[in-house]
Amino acid sequence: MLDANAKAEEVSTSELPRLRSGADWLSCAGADMMEAFLLGLDANTIQSLPWLFEFWALPHQLPPEGDWRNWVVLGGRGAGKTRAGTEWVRSMVEGPRPLDPGRARRVALIGETYDQAVRVMVEGESGLIACSPPDRAPVWKATARKLVWPNGAEAYVYSAHDPEALRGPQFDAAWCDELAKWKRGQETWDNLQFCLRLGNDPRSVVTTTPRNVAVLRALLGQDKTTTTHAPTEANRAWLAPGFVEAVREQFGGTRKGRQELDGELLDDVAGAFWTPTQLDRCRGTAPDNFERVVIGVDPAVTSKGGSDETGIVVIGVEKTAAGPRGWVLEDATVTAATPTEWAHAVAQAYDRWNADRVVAEGNQGGDLIEGMLRQVAPAISYRKVTARKRKGARAEPVSALYEQGRVSHVAGLDALEDQMCGMTARGFAGAGSPDRVDALVWALWAALIDGSRSGPTIRQL
Repeated sequence: MLDANAKAEEVSTSELPRLRSGADWLSCAGADMMEAFLLGLDANTIQSLPWLFEFWALPHQLPPEGDWRNWVVLGGRGAGKTRAGTEWVRSMVEGPRPLDPGRARRVALIGETYDQAVRVMVEGESGLIACSPPDRAPVWKATARKLVWPNGAEAYVYSAHDPEALRGPQFDAAWCDELAKWKRGQETWDNLQFCLRLGNDPRSVVTTTPRNVAVLRALLGQDKTTTTHAPTEANRAWLAPGFVEAVREQFGGTRKGRQELDGELLDDVAGAFWTPTQLDRCRGTAPDNFERVVIGVDPAVTSKGGSDETGIVVIGVEKTAAGPRGWVLEDATVTAATPTEWAHAVAQAYDRWNADRVVAEGNQGGDLIEGMLRQVAPAISYRKVTARKRKGARAEPVSALYEQGRVSHVAGLDALEDQMCGMTARGFAGAGSPDRVDALVWALWAALIDGSRSGPTIRQL
C-alpha cells in the first residue's frame, strides 16, 4: 500500500510496465538471487509489489503496445481474462498517487447481464474491488450502479440485455466481458461505440471465450483491433489442483474443448454437411480390432511450400449387429511433401494400422500415384478411384453415413473436422483445398458404401 503523500517518482501500482513477466524471471532465479532481489527493495516497494500487476501478469494479460482502439483477450475458461480486464481498467483510472487522476475518468463496464457484471467485474475474486490496493480501492454504489475511485474516476455498470441504456452516456474507456455470449451483442456493441467520445484516446478491452458470432468476427476484423490469446493451461498455477486434468479428460479432443479450453474461434458454415455438434456426438473410443482398414489418399499436385496438402485418412470398419460401422482412426495428412515423402507417409500408416487397402484419387497424377507407392512399399494393396462429380456431390453420400450414425471419430482430428465443417453442396467454403475431406470421402466410400464403382455418387446410397 502506498502512502497518499508518496512522491510521483516512487513506485506506482499503475505505471507503464518496465519489466514484463518479472515473476517468471524471479521464480527461475536461485535462492540467493531471489533473496538479494528482495533485500534490494525499499519498504514502500515491497508493500506495493503484490499490486504491481505488470510484475505478476502472464503475457496475454498485458495490453499490446501500439495504436489500437480495441483489445480483445481471447482465452479458455479460467485463463485469466477477467483479471486482465480488471487490471487494464485500473491502469486507465489510477494515477501515480491515490488522488491523482488517471488517463480515464469515466468507464463503462458491460456484462451479459447486470447481475453477472456486478458479480464478476465488480465484486468477484478477480474483480475491481478485490484487485485494487486499499488506498485506491473503488467504492461500489449499488443504487447508482457505479464504482467511484478516491481520485473521482467512475465506472458505470450496464447489461448487454439493455442496449438502449447506452444511448446518452459518454465514456473514455470501456470493459466488455464475455461479448460472444451477449444475446443482443451487435446492438449493444454498436451503441457503445457512440459513447466512446471522451478524452484524447478512448479505448475498450473485450475479455471473452470465443464463439463464432458475427459481432466478435467483425470486431476481430477491424484494423484498430489487437488481440492476445491463451488456453486454460496458461493460468494453471492459479486454478484448483486437478482442474485442468479433469476438464481435459472430459472435453479434450472435442470442438467444445477447443473453444472452451483452448480459446479457439471455430467457424460454422451455413449449409455444411457436418456441424461441430454432430461431430462431437459421434466421437468415442475405438475397438481394438477391425474387420478391415482402408486408407484414403488425396495427393497434392506440387510439393512447394504453398501447395495443397496430401490428405491421408485411416478408416477402420467394425462389424456390429446393426451392420458395418466406420471409425475415423487417424489423420496422417502431410504438407508440402514431395511424392516420395507422401508415399512414405502412406506406407507408414499402412504398416501402423495393418491396413487392407489404399484408395487414392487418380484424376491428377494417374498411374504416378501407384508408381510412387510401389517404389516405397511394393506389397501395398492399392486401388485407383476417379472423381466424376464435384467435391460437394462426392461428400454428400458420405455425410449421410454420419446422419445414420454409422461413423464414429476418435479424438484428435481437429484439422480434418475443421475442413468437414466447411464442406457444402456448393463445394468447400474454407481456404485452400479440402484434401483431408477428400481422403476421408474416398476411404469411407470404399469401406462402407459400394466398392463396385469407380467413384461415389448420391444414388449409391
